[in-house]
Amino acid sequence: MEKSRYISTNVEGTRNVLEVAKKHNIKRVVYISSTAVYGVPKVHPLYETNPMIGVGNYGKSKIAAEKVCLEYRKKGLIIPILRPKTFIGTARLGVFQILYDWVESGKKIPSIGNGQNLFQLLEVDDLVYAIDLALNAPSKKANDTFNVGSEKFDTVDNILGDLIKYAKTGSKVMHTPAWFVKPTLATLEFLQLSPLYKWVYGTADKDSFVSVDKLKKQLGWKSKYSTSQALIRAYQWYLDNKNNISEGSGVTHRIKWKQGALAVVKKFM
Repeated sequence: MEKSRYISTNVEGTRNVLEVAKKHNIKRVVYISSTAVYGVPKVHPLYETNPMIGVGNYGKSKIAAEKVCLEYRKKGLIIPILRPKTFIGTARLGVFQILYDWVESGKKIPSIGNGQNLFQLLEVDDLVYAIDLALNAPSKKANDTFNVGSEKFDTVDNILGDLIKYAKTGSKVMHTPAWFVKPTLATLEFLQLSPLYKWVYGTADKDSFVSVDKLKKQLGWKSKYSTSQALIRAYQWYLDNKNNISEGSGVTHRIKWKQGALAVVKKFM
């Protein structure tokens, strides 16, 4: 998606919502940001005070939108900012649907790097719980910025292994060299032959997890599902609903993405 659309949706759209809230005397708005604001850092876990760098147009637009939220806080609105890890669950498809499709088909699952990097996801129900707390907590506690992610997570190898064990389709994890795969995926993305974008393949071989201590201590949140449990639940939802899922270009995560060149690769896995 081009930069202008990210700005229009994430930045100007946020400003429009907050302006309407202010006009109609709505006191509190929860803003859903993203851990993409942190970029691809070398130090983990990530805290809310870590520098915001951003990955691609999406991450940068989220940073700009957070600045709009801070602007409207000064105008009197209560605006809890939540920075969730990538969340999965009911109707969440996009890039994950590609994973589910390959696992269901019993294919080898390429893992960029050695698979020993720690990776954290988030079950959408746990995100909804955080939103509920942010809406109802006392203003002084809620009017702040919070990371959200599963409390229990593991290495990419173990997370994929748990999913494969559950699926029982014969899939296996296959490690691939990052130095080769990342430039290849970047080229395919540039040529519009792959739906995978930089935030996906750029962080796939890196540790990626945040501290949720602030959310737990300040708002009393806790996660119900581990990263592996979240992935398995989402996979089962996909199996139960795959016949009713439409296909699209990859603009939204609520549809099945066209795999492009990845469909060709899949035949050999």
